[in-house]
Amino acid sequence: MKRLENKVALITGGAGSIGLTTAELFRQNGAKVMLVDLSEEALQDAVHRLGIGTGQDLAYTVADVTQAADVENYVKETVKRFGKIDIFFNNAGIEGVVKPIEEYPEEVFDKVIAVNVKGVWLGCKYVLPEMKDGGSIIITSSVAGLGGTPGVSAYVTSKHATIGLMRTVALEAAPRKIRVNTVHPSPVDNRMMRSLEGGFAPGHAEQAQHQFAEAIPLKRYAQPTEIAELVLFLAGDESRFITGSTYVIDGGMQA
Repeated sequence: MKRLENKVALITGGAGSIGLTTAELFRQNGAKVMLVDLSEEALQDAVHRLGIGTGQDLAYTVADVTQAADVENYVKETVKRFGKIDIFFNNAGIEGVVKPIEEYPEEVFDKVIAVNVKGVWLGCKYVLPEMKDGGSIIITSSVAGLGGTPGVSAYVTSKHATIGLMRTVALEAAPRKIRVNTVHPSPVDNRMMRSLEGGFAPGHAEQAQHQFAEAIPLKRYAQPTEIAELVLFLAGDESRFITGSTYVIDGGMQA
């Protein structure tokens, strides 16, 4: 029997590298998957890349995770399509810009907090009532949620906030056998890091990439698949006694 046989998984940020890779791994392990993202074009591309099974074990819903009506709708669409929700990968997030706090645009700060904090909060608010037989919620934080990094005050603030939210929801949901944990990746080899590299070193992104990698004891970025494998563990029964925890996957950075 596959690890996630007869499970239904909901993934926000589903068209991004980590969301898409996790969706593929979930499906390989027997889950039905609903992808959620802001862009229908990106979702259609994601579904095309995932290929076979669309309509049977894979679907998508367009949503802005900062809007309660959209969040309520993606939850309803998941239950309508697949009958229930067992796993919620609360993953959608944005990086903002790289600027010192005195120059940081307030509107960008507000947007980062809206997506990375309010979006996660709304997801929990509307998914929890549909987890009628227990389940697992995995929230994407970051190593940035465990320390400070100059120039990305909004992102760092948001990723710290998800830890407090996770711990609160873990305590509230435990009597219903719903587990809630955060994952904390180091830099991942994906679009977000290309954006941040360019922000930290305009015109010298490759140099910034090298410096970031050198700061990691294992001397490389994480791959999306490596993050997805950790999420798979937290989604499955192997982690059935784990809740309220922060899972660091950072190549040794926190050491």
